[in-house]
Amino acid sequence: HLFSDAAEVGAVRSALLAWYDSCKRELPWRALAANEPDVDRRAYAVWVSEVMLQQTQVATVINYYNRWMQKWPTLQALAAASLEEVNELWAGLGYYSRGKRLQEAARKVVSELAGRMPRTAEELQKLLPGVGRYTAGAIASISYGQATGVVDGNVIRVLCRLRGIGADSSSPAVLDRLWDMANVLVDRSRPGDFNQALMELGATVCVPKAPLCEECPVKQHCHARRRRLAWGWPRCRSAYGPTATSALVFAGAGGCPLCPPATEPWDSSLGVTNFPRKAAKKQPRVARAATCVLERGGCRGAPRYLIVQRPSSGLLAGLWEFPSLPLAPGLQEEKQREMLAGHLQAWGGRPVAAGGLRYVGEVIHIFSHIHQTYVVYSLPVDEDVTLDAALSPSRWVTEEEFHASAVSTAMKKV
Repeated sequence: HLFSDAAEVGAVRSALLAWYDSCKRELPWRALAANEPDVDRRAYAVWVSEVMLQQTQVATVINYYNRWMQKWPTLQALAAASLEEVNELWAGLGYYSRGKRLQEAARKVVSELAGRMPRTAEELQKLLPGVGRYTAGAIASISYGQATGVVDGNVIRVLCRLRGIGADSSSPAVLDRLWDMANVLVDRSRPGDFNQALMELGATVCVPKAPLCEECPVKQHCHARRRRLAWGWPRCRSAYGPTATSALVFAGAGGCPLCPPATEPWDSSLGVTNFPRKAAKKQPRVARAATCVLERGGCRGAPRYLIVQRPSSGLLAGLWEFPSLPLAPGLQEEKQREMLAGHLQAWGGRPVAAGGLRYVGEVIHIFSHIHQTYVVYSLPVDEDVTLDAALSPSRWVTEEEFHASAVSTAMKKV
């Protein structure tokens, strides 16, 4: 499975870099990094893009990235911003803790590291909160030229297909070997470009479904492509000993940690896309919440709606939402109303009749690990309602102000 032949390693490097030079996408962070002479500002530009691209598609990130870099072109500018401003710009991008951690790390660079970014992957991961192994490797290789590999979802897919790795690609043992491969394979003279080429290949050619194998610059080195019409899972001879025959190697038994289990079925209709193999995805937790849109005014101007701020930690930390209350499973609708009325009474300081809550409908939003349903109610209130300052921060906003606030996509649906 491993890249052990120096000639093959050299051929893969050359082919990938040549392909990248002629076929790479023009992306704003690449242009900024290429034209920025200051290495720390270049590293910041790369860092922001890598954080935004985690779990988010390129097409979605571009506008967010451009607005972010226009507002905070340097680490120092980001460090001076408020978390509220960060959340407002991040709103709709998802995985909101990413923006918060990015700003925390920027503040640490400014206050504790004299404004100087760490230069190596090891230091980046050690010193900056929220910077993991992949992000550290990307920053260090692209911005500072460190010859270190990177492993993200795209790289996992490419390497598993290139080397015929059929074991569970999410297991720690397999991931460790993939990191070893990436570090062997990375081009020493152009590590940043090579890592981007490997990721670009996975994003545009070696895609999860219907890969464009005939357009692949390294197709002649791909074990998955060689075996897609053959006898099933390719298996290495190391699982059977040095005297194993080809027939035995592809027979379906063995103990190599990078080969698939002997009992794993091979789907001939999938071919190359049998790789990589992942463990069954954990089903998201099901959750329900009652949410109320309180509305006041409207006669003398635009209606205003009450939004409250979530806690500073946990899901959607620090974001604003309509008053909401988690619901136990199987709760009857009448009981839901009573609980929500009691919750709202605390905000307004006066009794709320459960019967006054108007049921609007349900909104479903899928977080990465939660299948969330919001049971939505509305309630008109008097102009003179005052809010309890002892509770979480809250404010009345117009519809325009609501959309400009740091609110989640789920609340925009509501």
